[in-house]
Amino acid sequence: MEKLTVVQALNEVMKSVGAIAKTDRNQAQGFNFRGIDSVVNAVSPALQKFGVIVTPDVLDYRYETVEIGRNRTAMGHVRVQVAYTFHGPNGDSIVSTVAAEAMDSGDKASAKAMSVAFRTALLQTLCLPTDEVDPDASSYERSSADDVLSPSAVMMKISQSTNLEALASVGQYITANKDKFSADNLDLFRQKFKEQQLRINPPALDVETTNDATATVSS
Repeated sequence: MEKLTVVQALNEVMKSVGAIAKTDRNQAQGFNFRGIDSVVNAVSPALQKFGVIVTPDVLDYRYETVEIGRNRTAMGHVRVQVAYTFHGPNGDSIVSTVAAEAMDSGDKASAKAMSVAFRTALLQTLCLPTDEVDPDASSYERSSADDVLSPSAVMMKISQSTNLEALASVGQYITANKDKFSADNLDLFRQKFKEQQLRINPPALDVETTNDATATVSS
């Protein structure tokens, strides 16, 4: 039986592995990612099945100490450039060269950088998708300067006003765009406006200020 070339073998690996979702979570910065363990666990069985072996060659290595945060914590910062050779079952090979970096407050910066490099090499060489919605799947049209809020949005803004200044700002918006709303909508706005005024500043507490705010949405 004729052995696969390395390109043919990697193609079979790609088809076998499929998508690798971002199931690992960065708690500190709040985002999901595909960690080295998730990637290797998904790819390794397929590499073995189709006879592909991967070997690393560190082309460049730089280590420095940096200070992080307000406490100026010393961290080891490592940058590496690594060439990964994918050896096929037929004896041929292709090389994937990647750059990576990592930081650690102990002695793990180099190991982390190499893990990042290997993960990157596998993901990019095998073109492994995330099985997530593409950002271009959704599109949005910018509002023009002539667009106005819907009546329900205006009512929401009135309800969400927590002080007289914010409420007056909504009133000014209504007054400036009153020709674009129906008479029934304007009546609803005035009623909701007065109700919100009373919630924010009851007449017994500050009658003068309340009357000033009311004048903002006068027709």
